[in-house]
Amino acid sequence: MRLTTKGRYAVTAMLDLAIHAQSGPVSLSDISGRQGISLSYLEQLFSKLRRNGLVASVRGPGGGYRLSRNDDEIHVAEIIDAVNESMDATKCNRQGDCQNGDACLTHHLWIDLSDQIHAFLRGITLKSLIEREEVRQIADRQDESSANRIDAILNEEVALA
Repeated sequence: MRLTTKGRYAVTAMLDLAIHAQSGPVSLSDISGRQGISLSYLEQLFSKLRRNGLVASVRGPGGGYRLSRNDDEIHVAEIIDAVNESMDATKCNRQGDCQNGDACLTHHLWIDLSDQIHAFLRGITLKSLIEREEVRQIADRQDESSANRIDAILNEEVALA
């Protein structure tokens, strides 16, 4: 299976957005700071997520992004599909030309595995991830770390003034 950084980052960013959605639109710079994903990369991902109807942008002061549907209606597989990520365990991209132009002996096994992985991820919603205790603990730690960085920057600016 080829789940690359693009798919992982898209799911991570969407989960961050879902966790912080109750406080209004979430800026990509906030997600970037908490998750360590470059802002330009997030902009590319969110462009695809918006085109696929998973997020909506909010313009103006205090703007950012919000989920386009409830967190219990957005599945991990949709996010991965939206950023054109392949969940394919075959080496032939499902073409069936893996062995000199024909299907290899295990071609259908890898097709079945790919389908099982996709079905598994289709069964996981953002809400189900948010409800996991370990996810909440990590989000709380990230929020605290982010707040500490902001405080340090503000204290440094005050000291320089």
